[in-house]
Amino acid sequence: MSPRIPGFDYQRVTVADGVSLTAAVAGSGSPIVLLHGFPQTHLMWRHVAADLAADHTVICPDLRGYGASDKPVDTDGETYSKRTMGNDIVALAQAFGHERFALAGHDRGALVAFRAALDHPEHITHMASLDGMSTADTWEVLHGVLGAVGFHLYLMAQPVGLPEQLIGASPDAFFGHFLDIWAKNPDSIPADVRAAYLAACGAAVPSIVADFRASATIDIEHDLVDREAGNALRMPVAVVQQDWGSALGFEPETLWRAWAPDLHHETVTCGHFMAEEAPADIVRALRGLLTREVATRGARGGVRG
Repeated sequence: MSPRIPGFDYQRVTVADGVSLTAAVAGSGSPIVLLHGFPQTHLMWRHVAADLAADHTVICPDLRGYGASDKPVDTDGETYSKRTMGNDIVALAQAFGHERFALAGHDRGALVAFRAALDHPEHITHMASLDGMSTADTWEVLHGVLGAVGFHLYLMAQPVGLPEQLIGASPDAFFGHFLDIWAKNPDSIPADVRAAYLAACGAAVPSIVADFRASATIDIEHDLVDREAGNALRMPVAVVQQDWGSALGFEPETLWRAWAPDLHHETVTCGHFMAEEAPADIVRALRGLLTREVATRGARGGVRG
């Protein structure tokens, strides 16, 4: 059996036609939903979620297409748009009785959180992004040699067929590559958790590729529409990123401030998998976010999905 977060109850929740998510839930108090990144599952939150559950209702789903959640076939290019995935998360929270909730995402989950917060500001009280940027900003800063760090983004942006075949031929090598090079502290991902990540990703190659492909097509279109309209995140926002120093060649905080007027931005000294490598720092950042003044009810940040 795949590892679980101790003390959490696991439930299947229908969030859309023919799509159910598996979520780990625990605690009581004001709700926060935690969205995992790539190539992981909800298990990446195991340390942070256990701490927050002491005084919050914590919901940790596997995203559509990942882990134990459903993996519908992408038939229209929108099945794995971040708008669709963000709608899933709002429906999930509502199914647990929460019309208003905080939302934090890491990596791919940060993209879903960003889109949900723009589309549904009446539901999202606070938003946090861990090592993520908007889709539009991400593609714009990846150029020249810097683009090599995002080779997987370009690979999975290709038309249906080739990426799935190449990755499916050796999924453990492909997904394991990112677990190896993105973690400064490999011991932060124990063998059983690593095995669970690889097994989950190996069983989800088409849906994972579809998720990434959407970010090279419809997701960037949605971001550019919001940018052109001047839409912004109207709730308190926290952004936590690795400390890359001058290696990036751009200022993430400047890019984020254009989207989030009420922004707290900080860097942490660890690898990409910060919720596993530096959980105390992430707990501190999220608890700090949750103490900030809640966005005005009904404030609009963007278009509805």
